[in-house]
Amino acid sequence: MRSIWKGHIRFSLVMIPIRIYSAIDTVQGISFNQLHKDCSGRIGYDKKCKKCQQSVANEDILKGYEYAPEQYVIVEKEDLEKIRLKSTRVIEIEAFVDASEVQPTLYETPYFAGPENEIAAKSYALLRDALKETGKVGIGKVVLRDREEVVLIAPQEEGIILYKLRYPKELRSIKDVPQLGENLKIEPDQLKLARHLLDTMSASFAETELKDTYHEALKEIIQAKIEGKEVVAYEEAERPVVDIMTALKQSIEDAKTRRPPMVKATGKAKAEEAKAEEAKAEEPKAVGTKPVPAKVAKVAKVTKVAKVKEQKRKRA
Repeated sequence: MRSIWKGHIRFSLVMIPIRIYSAIDTVQGISFNQLHKDCSGRIGYDKKCKKCQQSVANEDILKGYEYAPEQYVIVEKEDLEKIRLKSTRVIEIEAFVDASEVQPTLYETPYFAGPENEIAAKSYALLRDALKETGKVGIGKVVLRDREEVVLIAPQEEGIILYKLRYPKELRSIKDVPQLGENLKIEPDQLKLARHLLDTMSASFAETELKDTYHEALKEIIQAKIEGKEVVAYEEAERPVVDIMTALKQSIEDAKTRRPPMVKATGKAKAEEAKAEEAKAEEPKAVGTKPVPAKVAKVAKVTKVAKVKEQKRKRA
């Protein structure tokens, strides 16, 4: 794995040398080339002006900001140089916050962060474990490609993962989505069935199979065309439209059939349960003493009470 960035994580007076690695495996993707229909030649990218329809060279292209319809202000390269940020090669941690406070919609691109060398490995591991124990994540800033980015660092297994974050102002409000149904009344019976369905279908994330079936199907089509075979289209059967209550009930029954059967207790397991019940009856009276059987303890208690009564009688 080759690093794509080298620098430091800094918070307060602590500096940890790190390297950043891409967490996305782009090799797994399938890309296509644009080809000419007549000769199968590759199509090049031609930059044309939409106004005069002429091809334009790179040196004749300017950056312009449209401040009004068809009205642009030209921003020269020299203008951008004046606001160019100094690349410090340092991820400056502004604060450590609870991981639950960061909205999932802010997460953008994941990267792996690793220690720069063996000397940095200990301080790196210390930060990782501290983040794990506190449930905190670090929020900081770093200059990447002449732009200041907001980043988040969090522990993941034996390492640290870094996410590039979107600025909160970039996000739209979910309240702007139409027909969210704020005033819709949900029937209690429907909610009960829906919760029961969720419980029936519950599983751990590790047990959930997430497979890119489209990618696999696309590879099969490409291989079939290479071998000159006929590509067979997949037709999905139409599903009848049913009301929500019927759909929930049928889904619950379907989920039950897919769950693995429960294993019944064997004779050995039952014997162990019986031994456990007997052990509960033999509870020690004090630390360092042997367990006293329940029947013996009861007899000893009765004898003790009788002796106390006899002593009171003699004193009288």
